[in-house]
Formats: sequence, C-alpha cells, structure tokens
Amino acid sequence: MSKTDLSKFNNNYYKPGNVVVRVFWYCINLLFFLNPWNPFSFIKIFLLRLFGAKVGKGVVIKPNVNIKYPWKLEIGSNVWIGEKVWIDNLAKTVISDNVCVSQGAMLLCGNHNYKKTSFDLIVRQIILEEGVWIGAQSVVCPGVICKSHSILAVGSVATKSLNAYTIYQGNPAIELRERTIAG
Repeated sequence: MSKTDLSKFNNNYYKPGNVVVRVFWYCINLLFFLNPWNPFSFIKIFLLRLFGAKVGKGVVIKPNVNIKYPWKLEIGSNVWIGEKVWIDNLAKTVISDNVCVSQGAMLLCGNHNYKKTSFDLIVRQIILEEGVWIGAQSVVCPGVICKSHSILAVGSVATKSLNAYTIYQGNPAIELRERTIAG
C-alpha cells in the first residue's frame, strides 16, 4: 500500500501573485485586519481596493478577519463579515450583495488530493450569491456555490453547492427546509 510522502509535494503550478506584493499584504493584513483594535471598516475597504479587491458600498468588516489574497476577492454591497472570519481565497472568491458571513466562518478555496502520494494542492473558487447567510463557525469548502438566499447553519460544513432559498445544517451539511422571507 502506498503512503503519503510530503517530500514530493510540489505546488509550483500555483502562482498567487508577486512575492513582494504578497509580503506587503501579509503585513497590512496583520496590522489592519487581524488587529482587534481596528474596528474601522472604511480603512479595511480602502486597503482591499488598493490591493485589487472589488468592494461594493455599505460593507462591514469586523476585527480579526483574515484575508489571504485581496486581488482574488469580490465583495458586493451591504455585506457583513463577522469577527474571526477566515477567507482563505487561494482562488477567486465572490461574496455577492446582502451576504452575511458570521463570526468564525471559513471560506476555504484550497484542499489537498489525499489519493496522491505527493498530496497535491487542489484550488477551486467559492461563490456566495445574493442574500446568503453563512452561520458562525461554519465552513464553505472549495468549489462550493451557495445559491441565492441559501443558509448554512451554525457549525455546518458545505462540501457541495447549496440550493437557492434552502437551509442546510450539519457536517456534511444536508438540506433541512425551505427558507421563507416575510416581506
């Protein structure tokens, strides 16, 4: 039986961006995003745009948010990103209008191929369509599309795409019921 051999790991194919820009972003992320003493969303939005993110209006970004690569990030308008959210956007990540990503949630665009001895890196985009709510401490895995107004309940793991106007819960997340919104 074969075994994992991490000495064979090689992700040279993956090019996330200029190394100088990545190092500079790492410092900015540490000082302004991960810093619990910076509650000001307008500073964070300015910095995200400076580093190539597309960001709409009315965006709230709480303290202790970790963003891997802003140049791979699109955030719509009226979006809330809660404390300790980890956006590990190794690939393009789209957060559409009126989305809430609650405290401690993780958007993970990367994974590893456990079937290969070299444990190859796998990278896939994540899309959160309009009106989605990602509950606290939830995980959205690579390649997942959370369709319009779907909900991923607290502590759940989305390994597959979520249907529109549907509530999901569990690990892996399963469909619970329809989401209805009173006007």
